[in-house]
Amino acid sequence: MYIKIHKHGNSTIVAICDRELIGKTLKEGNITVIITEQFYKGEIISEEDAIDVMSRASNINIFGDRAVSCAVRCGVVDKMNVKLIDDVAHAQVFRI
Repeated sequence: MYIKIHKHGNSTIVAICDRELIGKTLKEGNITVIITEQFYKGEIISEEDAIDVMSRASNINIFGDRAVSCAVRCGVVDKMNVKLIDDVAHAQVFRI
Protein backbone atom coordinates (compact mmCIF):
# COMPACT_ATOMS: atom_id res chain seq x y z
CA MET A 1 0.00 0.00 0.00
CA TYR A 2 1.03 3.64 -0.40
CA ILE A 3 1.33 6.24 2.33
CA LYS A 4 1.71 9.96 1.90
CA ILE A 5 1.87 12.45 4.75
CA HIS A 6 0.62 15.97 4.10
CA LYS A 7 1.58 18.77 6.49
CA HIS A 8 -0.17 22.15 6.50
CA GLY A 9 0.88 24.35 9.41
CA ASN A 10 0.03 22.44 12.57
CA SER A 11 -2.25 20.02 10.71
CA THR A 12 -1.15 16.65 9.35
CA ILE A 13 -3.17 14.34 7.10
CA VAL A 14 -2.06 10.76 6.49
CA ALA A 15 -3.28 9.32 3.19
CA ILE A 16 -3.09 5.54 2.77
CA CYS A 17 -4.39 3.47 -0.13
CA ASP A 18 -3.96 0.13 -1.85
CA ARG A 19 -1.42 0.38 -4.65
CA GLU A 20 -3.75 -0.68 -7.48
CA LEU A 21 -6.17 2.19 -6.74
CA ILE A 22 -3.82 4.99 -7.85
CA GLY A 23 -5.41 6.83 -10.78
CA LYS A 24 -8.83 5.20 -10.36
CA THR A 25 -12.10 7.12 -10.28
CA LEU A 26 -14.73 5.76 -7.90
CA LYS A 27 -18.40 6.65 -8.28
CA GLU A 28 -21.26 5.89 -5.91
CA GLY A 29 -24.51 7.82 -6.30
CA ASN A 30 -23.62 11.51 -6.21
CA ILE A 31 -20.12 10.80 -4.80
CA THR A 32 -17.09 10.80 -7.10
CA VAL A 33 -13.60 10.24 -5.71
CA ILE A 34 -10.41 10.28 -7.74
CA ILE A 35 -7.51 8.44 -6.12
CA THR A 36 -4.82 10.82 -7.33
CA GLU A 37 -1.07 10.29 -7.31
CA GLN A 38 -0.68 13.79 -5.89
CA PHE A 39 -2.62 12.98 -2.72
CA TYR A 40 -2.09 9.24 -2.18
CA LYS A 41 1.08 8.07 -3.97
CA GLY A 42 3.96 8.44 -1.60
CA GLU A 43 6.11 5.64 -0.27
CA ILE A 44 5.24 1.97 -0.35
CA ILE A 45 4.70 0.84 3.23
CA SER A 46 4.32 -2.54 4.92
CA GLU A 47 1.22 -3.37 6.96
CA GLU A 48 3.32 -3.30 10.14
CA ASP A 49 4.62 0.21 9.40
CA ALA A 50 1.15 1.37 8.35
CA ILE A 51 -0.23 0.17 11.69
CA ASP A 52 2.47 2.10 13.52
CA VAL A 53 1.71 5.32 11.63
CA MET A 54 -2.08 4.94 11.89
CA SER A 55 -1.94 4.30 15.63
CA ARG A 56 -0.28 7.71 16.14
CA ALA A 57 -1.99 9.83 13.45
CA SER A 58 -4.86 12.18 14.23
CA ASN A 59 -6.23 12.62 10.69
CA ILE A 60 -6.21 9.65 8.30
CA ASN A 61 -7.84 9.10 4.91
CA ILE A 62 -7.82 5.42 3.87
CA PHE A 63 -8.89 3.72 0.63
CA GLY A 64 -8.77 0.08 -0.35
CA ASP A 65 -9.76 -3.25 1.08
CA ARG A 66 -6.28 -4.13 2.38
CA ALA A 67 -5.53 -0.68 3.82
CA VAL A 68 -8.92 -0.39 5.55
CA SER A 69 -8.74 -3.99 6.82
CA CYS A 70 -5.35 -3.16 8.32
CA ALA A 71 -6.88 -0.13 10.10
CA VAL A 72 -9.75 -2.26 11.42
CA ARG A 73 -7.44 -5.04 12.64
CA CYS A 74 -5.28 -2.61 14.62
CA GLY A 75 -8.34 -0.91 16.17
CA VAL A 76 -7.97 2.48 14.47
CA VAL A 77 -11.26 2.07 12.56
CA ASP A 78 -14.43 0.34 13.71
CA LYS A 79 -15.73 -1.88 10.90
CA MET A 80 -19.17 -0.29 11.36
CA ASN A 81 -17.64 3.00 10.17
CA VAL A 82 -16.30 1.67 6.86
CA LYS A 83 -18.03 3.03 3.76
CA LEU A 84 -18.03 1.35 0.38
CA ILE A 85 -17.60 3.66 -2.58
CA ASP A 86 -17.90 1.81 -5.90
CA ASP A 87 -17.26 -1.43 -3.93
CA VAL A 88 -13.96 -0.08 -2.54
CA ALA A 89 -13.58 0.24 1.23
CA HIS A 90 -13.05 3.77 2.59
CA ALA A 91 -12.56 5.11 6.10
CA GLN A 92 -11.56 8.39 7.68
CA VAL A 93 -10.16 8.99 11.13
CA PHE A 94 -10.31 12.31 13.00
CA ARG A 95 -8.90 12.37 16.50
CA ILE A 96 -9.20 15.50 18.59
